[in-house]
Amino acid sequence: MTEFSDFKLKPFLLSALQEKGFKQPTAAQSKLIPIVMSGRDLVGQSATGSGKTHAFLLPIFNKLDPEVKTTQAVITTPSRELAYQIIEDAKQLAGHSEHQITIGSYVGGTDKNRQIEKLKHEQPDVVIGTPGRIWDLISGRHLDVHNAQQFVVDEADMTLDMGFLDIVDKIASSFGKEVQMMVFSATIPQKVNVFLKKYMNNPVVEEIPVSTIISPTIDNWLISTKGKDKNQLIYELLTIGEPYLVLVFANTKRRVEEITEFLKGQGLKVAMIHGGVQPRERKQLMRRIKKLEFQFVVATDLAARGIDIEGISHVINDDIPDDLDFFIHRVGRTGRNGMSGISITLYTPDEEDEIAELESMGIKFKPKAVKDHEVVDTYDRNRRATHKKKHDKLDPTMIGMIKKKKKKVKPGYKRRIKMNLDRKDEMDRRVKKREDQRAKRKQRKQSSTRYH
Repeated sequence: MTEFSDFKLKPFLLSALQEKGFKQPTAAQSKLIPIVMSGRDLVGQSATGSGKTHAFLLPIFNKLDPEVKTTQAVITTPSRELAYQIIEDAKQLAGHSEHQITIGSYVGGTDKNRQIEKLKHEQPDVVIGTPGRIWDLISGRHLDVHNAQQFVVDEADMTLDMGFLDIVDKIASSFGKEVQMMVFSATIPQKVNVFLKKYMNNPVVEEIPVSTIISPTIDNWLISTKGKDKNQLIYELLTIGEPYLVLVFANTKRRVEEITEFLKGQGLKVAMIHGGVQPRERKQLMRRIKKLEFQFVVATDLAARGIDIEGISHVINDDIPDDLDFFIHRVGRTGRNGMSGISITLYTPDEEDEIAELESMGIKFKPKAVKDHEVVDTYDRNRRATHKKKHDKLDPTMIGMIKKKKKKVKPGYKRRIKMNLDRKDEMDRRVKKREDQRAKRKQRKQSSTRYH
């Protein structure tokens, strides 16, 4: 598929996509939309930035029947931020429909009594929210999902991590037999897999490779923090040039607070988001960030799957996330919808293994350094290791003779080098043979002692 019109979407959806500036489907959308439209159960292993939200919203809205007065689709997501983002996208699609499409927004921290009163008069066409609140409304017999035809579990691995999978299990058991189930997750842990087998009927499993998730419009920079003050380095990166909007990600709440305090001390206006910030305050902060009241945002990975703002120019990783999948979620905040973006990862020498693993996932880094308040190219961190491998079998004498080959030498010099190398190899073999013989004698002696 190369155009959204190829999916045979209703005209109002094409109009909504045009308003969003979405011209062509992403790789994830091209693969997933036809499967959802076929009615098959689906497991989509796809990370943030792949366009999966519209991969399930578009088919759901395309299938909605305006004559049906009961809930037709339910979408759960583990965090309030993610729920609000999906709700916003859903309302944008609904706004282009000639028929009224009602969307039930049910998340923790909102007025449940008001929601219950509204449900007495009308059941929404589409339900979107967090598992706890949706289950409260179902178990209290206020929300009726028995006739719903589609059920989406978004970010299943994060749902598990936050302890909501048991509640999602209860929600799933509330549907009739004909519901189409769609589960989206960056990874499929064992407990999630058990849940899938319990409820899904021969699902299509579609994995979107990392190479299609990291946008080619994103530059991935790698900067060593060895011998540097990390807070000062982050401040320098934020004040080089004129970044439009920068997200700084850290692994812990404490580190987020530390970075925020330092940057505010340097005179920068900074928004801080982590699990300790109250839901009402988080929602207000998100609204202010979208209005561009802040140029800099410091957050934990809670926000990596919840912030979806147009025009994020830079992402800075204060350190490498403990779960490397979160790296994809972080980077996916920039370079969206074909726009350019820069992802900067700060690392220490003891994080070489994590960097190597990210590279094995298909992520390519450009080595950079900060000098004289500029970001400049620097050498590849592996150059020394590569250089060392050329000579790690030679002793200093041999290395010296090899180096002399570059100079003008007398006839027969190369032959003498080869003879010396051969002689060294022979000596190494003899030493190894003697060591093996000593080891065998020692072993025989120990065996003899045991039997006596």
